[in-house]
Amino acid sequence: MIPALIVVKVLQELGALKIIGLVLAPVMSLTGLPAELGIVWATTLLTNMFSGIVVFASMASELSLSAEQVTVLGSMMLIGHSIPIEGAVARRAGVPWWVTIALRVGGALVLGSILHFVYTRFKLLQDPATIVWSMAGKDESLASWIFAQLEALVIIYFVILSLMVLLNILRLLGLERIIHVGLVPVLRLLGIGRTAANVTVIGVALGLSYGAGLLIRDLDDGVMTRRDAYLALCFLGLLHSVIEDTLLVMALGADLSGILWARIIFAFAVTAILARMLRMIDGNDTGKSTTQR
Repeated sequence: MIPALIVVKVLQELGALKIIGLVLAPVMSLTGLPAELGIVWATTLLTNMFSGIVVFASMASELSLSAEQVTVLGSMMLIGHSIPIEGAVARRAGVPWWVTIALRVGGALVLGSILHFVYTRFKLLQDPATIVWSMAGKDESLASWIFAQLEALVIIYFVILSLMVLLNILRLLGLERIIHVGLVPVLRLLGIGRTAANVTVIGVALGLSYGAGLLIRDLDDGVMTRRDAYLALCFLGLLHSVIEDTLLVMALGADLSGILWARIIFAFAVTAILARMLRMIDGNDTGKSTTQR
């Protein structure tokens, strides 16, 4: 987080944030977000959720954001983050880079745009957002900035620690088993086999790296088909670490309707479309082989 903060501060002093904002303005406008928040999403895409959250906290007090905007940004961060690391993991399991980028960056923009349209159309979450974390102060000196960042990092540390404790309590209470019971039958309806479905549930609860690691193992052992692994990884790209990451973004002031329920529906819808496309491709390949024989 600290290197990300320093980079953002340097960019701010050089006036580069305004340039980045201008470049990203057309994209961010699709989701109803101010151009300045482009640097938050860009940081999240290239690093991780925590760094994006810290950068958001360093800028939030300077912007007048609605609950809708925080929710839309949160949903985009949850789908599009840690692309270099998680994209490499997905590639090892058979998902090409271009698919990961299109699915997660494109998916984040599509979901953000849909949420923006729905919230605006029905006048939902239009009240000012309650920003939980803020780092900015009235004194703009470097010393004041450093002190404000250190203070906020300490607060964020204890917030994250509390969330981790809560996560472990939920695990002890059997929440992961509830997720397993609810998800496996639906995943199998999408065409994801039982072995892949079981591993996918682990990734949904704990994170993409956990799920992808098990997928890679099963692929290497010949337990899982490449098609199942492909669909499972695509699903996990849109919906993973559903407990931990959702709690983190909810602490920013985002609404569960966008960062959890809409994300779940979106992940199932996109995976269903991909599964249908794969079936059509497999059917065409089968038909060609029969004709050739």
